[in-house]
Amino acid sequence: MGRDGPLDPSVVRVPGPWTHRAVSANGIRIHVAEYGPADGPLVVLLHGFPEFWWTWRHQLLALGDAGFRVAAPDLRGYGDTDKPPRGYDLWTLAGDCAGLIRALGERRAHVVGHDWGAAIAWTVTALHPRLVCSLTALGAPHPVTMRDAVLRDPLGQGRASRYLAGFQVPRLPERSLRARRGARVEAIMRAWAGPEWMSTADFAEALARNRDAMRISTVAHCALEYYRWAVRSLFRPEGLRFARAVSDPVGVPALQVHGADDPCVLEATMRRTRRFAGAGFTHHALPRTGHFVHQERPARVTRLIAAHLARVPHRAG
Repeated sequence: MGRDGPLDPSVVRVPGPWTHRAVSANGIRIHVAEYGPADGPLVVLLHGFPEFWWTWRHQLLALGDAGFRVAAPDLRGYGDTDKPPRGYDLWTLAGDCAGLIRALGERRAHVVGHDWGAAIAWTVTALHPRLVCSLTALGAPHPVTMRDAVLRDPLGQGRASRYLAGFQVPRLPERSLRARRGARVEAIMRAWAGPEWMSTADFAEALARNRDAMRISTVAHCALEYYRWAVRSLFRPEGLRFARAVSDPVGVPALQVHGADDPCVLEATMRRTRRFAGAGFTHHALPRTGHFVHQERPARVTRLIAAHLARVPHRAG
């Protein structure tokens, strides 16, 4: 194995007070890090690109210590979760989350997502409403909001999302993500993060772990398939069917948190999500904060999430 060779999936099983295990759901094996009392209300934390479950290290411990049973999975294609050749569309990814909630023995869960995880959180809430008792979306809007903003605001959100075009090219983006021990992962995180976090040891550790996680065999390809489906679906009937399926306002309280200095998702785009939420919608824009809000402002974001969860009766419904 050469300098840029693949790493074993076990590199994401970071030791800590949490427990690692594999759960079978929606036809795949999902790696999950868990923390908190087994009888606590379930909170599922869904990560984004270019990360893995460890992005939630701060919230995993804080929410677990607050009495919640917290599960942070590696998404399909990431980390130590299975990496099948298909299933990187939001229909299937929402099915993974729904299956995970059931496989963990719960009837309902609080669903929290960042970036792609936020898109999945909105989708599972729309397609599997009986399984979700609250929704929290960080750093990304409702998927239909994002689609409409890219198409209708080419000089705003379209320009901010121009990296999507480079991800559509076959094979080359995968090579670039793996090359030089994942150096492009670091470049992406530096471009998207706020400057205050970048000066910390916490950021340096996040860079190292995410660079390693991207070097696991086929992770780079699977991660890019999310973006390829998103762009392909803009021009196919499947995309219209998906938009119709998830366009009704969700019936659970929704919290949205965004970094005011996020360069890839604009504040104006985030605020347009309100039309997909019911009466219980709250939006927070954090100043001097980039795309990775839950890592850049862990204490502030965790307090917002905990307060949101505390207002929702988990066992009802």
